[in-house]
Amino acid sequence: MTEAGPLTRMVRVDALPQDGRTVTIEASPAEREALASLYKLPAIAALTATLRLDPAGRGGARVTGAVHGEFAQTCVVSLEPFPGTVDEVVDMRFATQAEEESGRRAGRETLTISLADEDDPDPVIDGKIDLGALTAEIFALGLDPYPRKPGAEFVAPAEPAPPDSPFAALAARPAKR
Repeated sequence: MTEAGPLTRMVRVDALPQDGRTVTIEASPAEREALASLYKLPAIAALTATLRLDPAGRGGARVTGAVHGEFAQTCVVSLEPFPGTVDEVVDMRFATQAEEESGRRAGRETLTISLADEDDPDPVIDGKIDLGALTAEIFALGLDPYPRKPGAEFVAPAEPAPPDSPFAALAARPAKR
């Protein structure tokens, strides 16, 4: 199993009721500080998720819901911190390794890919899903990789004057005929 990240909320898939379950996640100040350091943000003021888990297939689950985050980010132009928000929709499938591999084997003979196809499901590891890691991942995917503070403009530096050339005297001489 992989090393646990700064935000972890494990849920057993086999313990889900037939009619599903809703889970609310709120990152603690220490978790937000660790995530801010991981994502190189000045601060994360709030990180919450409301997720609905429904059983799907044998040992699998479908997770739907939303992730909300409020944070400070650094402008790539002015290098000043400014506030930002992330509001992302979650709709993911999870399946056991056996179910995922059997689905892949069935499709190996003829592979047709369409833009409308769904992604392969994420794995259920040891019968569990880490909803905290999922929340952190969805939050990170919602971050702007090049945040620009409103009103910040890039001004290119002035071109330096060309240095005096030792051949300048030759260029000033009249051409020979």
